[in-house]
Amino acid sequence: MSKISFDLAGKIALVTGATHGIGMAIAKGLAQQGAKICVNDIDDDKLASCKDEYAKDGIDVYTLNFNVTCEDEVDKGISQIEKDCGPIGILVNNAGIIKRIPILEMPVQDFKEVLEVDLVAPLILAKRIAPSMIERREGKIINMCSMMSLYGRYSVSAYASAKGGLKLLTQNMCCEWAKYGLNINGIAPGYIATAQTAPIRVNGHPFNDLVMTRTPSGRWGEPEDLAGAAILLASDAGKFINGQLIYVDGGIVANFGSVKGENDI
Repeated sequence: MSKISFDLAGKIALVTGATHGIGMAIAKGLAQQGAKICVNDIDDDKLASCKDEYAKDGIDVYTLNFNVTCEDEVDKGISQIEKDCGPIGILVNNAGIIKRIPILEMPVQDFKEVLEVDLVAPLILAKRIAPSMIERREGKIINMCSMMSLYGRYSVSAYASAKGGLKLLTQNMCCEWAKYGLNINGIAPGYIATAQTAPIRVNGHPFNDLVMTRTPSGRWGEPEDLAGAAILLASDAGKFINGQLIYVDGGIVANFGSVKGENDI
C-alpha cells in the first residue's frame, strides 16, 4: 500500500478573497502542509492587514489586487502570480457575497451581482488556470459551495441560485477535466462562527436557537473546521475524490429536525 500523503510542499495555492474568515482559515491550513499561499482581494487595505495575520502563524503570503469577476484582471493577476511564484496547482474559489433580500423586493441587478461573484467568477478563474493544470496533468480546484447548494431559505434566492449552480458547475468541470488528472470538488460549510455571524450567535436569538437545535453536533462550526477538508481535497490523499460536494456542517444536512418529546415517539 502506497503512503497516504497530505503534503503540499512545493504547491502554489491561490485562495480567492482569503483576507479573513473562512478563506484565511483554509489558506492557513494549506500553508501548514507546505503550500505557498497566494491571496487576492479588491481592497488594498485588507490585503496589507492580512499579511500581518498570516505572519502571526509564520506564513509569508503573496497578495495581489484583482477583481475575480473581470476576465482581463484575472488574466493579468494569474500571469503575475505565475511569474512571481510559479504555476498554480491549487485553486480555492472562496470569494463570495450574499444579499439577503426577499425575491419580490430584490432588484434584478442585485441578483445578477451575486451570481457574477459567486458563480461566474469561479468559472473565470478555473478557465484561466485549468489549461496549465491540464498541460501538467495535475491540479486541484476547490469550489466553496454552501448548504444553500442543496436547500432554499427565506431571502437568499440569489445566493442559493449561485451556490446550487456552483455545485453543478463543479460536477461538470469534473466530467470534462478529470481525465487530464485534475480533481474538482466542492466544500459546503455549515453555519460558521465568523465576525459576520457574531450578532446572531447569542443565546436566545431565534437563529442561534435554530442552529443549535438543528445541528447534531450542537455547536457552530469554526473556520478552522473547514481546513481539514480542504487539505484532503488539495492533496494526494484525496486523489480519487472527484466531482463531490463535502458538507462540513456538524451533520445539519443529515438532520430533518427534532421536536420536544421526540425521544418518546
